[in-house]
Amino acid sequence: MVNVKDWVVVGLDNGGTANNATVLDHEGTFLVDGLVEVPSRVLDGPEAAVESLAGAFENILAVTKVDHSRVVAVGLDTPGPASADGVISSKGATNFSQPAWWGFDFRGALEARLGLPVVYNNDGNAAALYAHHVYFGAEAHEKSSVSAIVGTGLGGGVIEQGKVIRGAAGMAGELGHVHIPMHGLLEEGQPLPSCGCGFLGDVESVSSLTGIVRNLLPYWLTRFPDHPLHKAESLRAAAKQVRSFAEQNDELALHIFEQQAMGLGRLFTISANFTDPDCYFVGGGVVEAAPHFRDWFLERVRVHTLLREEQVKVARFALVPERDMAGARGAAIAAAGTVIA
Repeated sequence: MVNVKDWVVVGLDNGGTANNATVLDHEGTFLVDGLVEVPSRVLDGPEAAVESLAGAFENILAVTKVDHSRVVAVGLDTPGPASADGVISSKGATNFSQPAWWGFDFRGALEARLGLPVVYNNDGNAAALYAHHVYFGAEAHEKSSVSAIVGTGLGGGVIEQGKVIRGAAGMAGELGHVHIPMHGLLEEGQPLPSCGCGFLGDVESVSSLTGIVRNLLPYWLTRFPDHPLHKAESLRAAAKQVRSFAEQNDELALHIFEQQAMGLGRLFTISANFTDPDCYFVGGGVVEAAPHFRDWFLERVRVHTLLREEQVKVARFALVPERDMAGARGAAIAAAGTVIA
C-alpha cells in the first residue's frame, strides 16, 4: 500500500517519432525539467508502440530514481482522432495509418501492459490542460479556458473547472474543424480554403502549417512574384520558412500570419458566445518564435476576437508554455486528477 504522501503519477506523451515522459508528485511538482524521450516506434505497429511506451515508463522512473511501487496512475496522450477512452479511429489517423491501428484500444493495451490505471487524452487536450493549470495555479479548478494549438493541423482543448471537456464520443475540442466566417478574412479573389478533412472554410484550413501549404502560401506567392520563397524546393519547404520571414517583418509572411490570427480570433469569438471562458490560449510553433513576433501574433489574435464589453473586462489571452513538454505534463495532471478525486 502506497503512503498517500509518497505517490506519484507518470505522464507519457506519444508522438510520431518519440515518446516523452515525466513524473508528477503529490505536491504538484514535476521531477524533470526537460524532455526525456525514447523512440515511439508507431510505424512498427501497435505491439511495438506499446512496448516503447512501457520502455519510456521504466526509463523515466530510472531517470528520476522513483520506485515503481509509488506510481498509482499513468497519463497517456496521443495524436487523434481517437475516442474518449483512447481507441484509435476506425479510419486510422496520420500517426496511425496502418490497418493494425484502426480501432486499436491504445489506452487499454498500455494499461494491461503496465498493470496500472491509464488515463487518456488526445495531445491537444493534454497541452490545453497543462496550460490551464500552469496559468491559473491554485484557482485552476474554478476557471475555464479554450486553447488553440497551431501545428501541422489545428488542435486544442476546452477546459471547464480544471477538467477536459471530452464529449460523448471523445471528439470535443476538435477546434480545427469548426467552420468560421471567411468574409473579410480572405482577399478579393482569394480561393475558399480547403481542409484535409474535406471541409471548406474551417479554422485548420487557414490557421495551421497545412493551411499555409494548401491555401495561404500558394495565393500570396501570386501577389509577390519576386519573393525569395519562390526558390524553395517545394511548397512545404517554403511554408516552413514563413515564420522566419515574419520575424523579419516580411510583408508576404505577415499577410499570412494576419490571416492565421484572424482565423483564431474568429474561433475564439465563437467560443466567447458558447462557453465564455476565463482565458484564451494560443500554442504551437508560434510559442517558439522570436518574442517580438510571438507578442505581435497573440495581440492580433486578441484584436480579432470580438468580445462584449463585459467579457473584455475579465477575459485573458496567453500562450501555452513549454510546447515540447506540455503533452506529457498535461497527461500527468489528468492522471493526478483521478487520484485526488
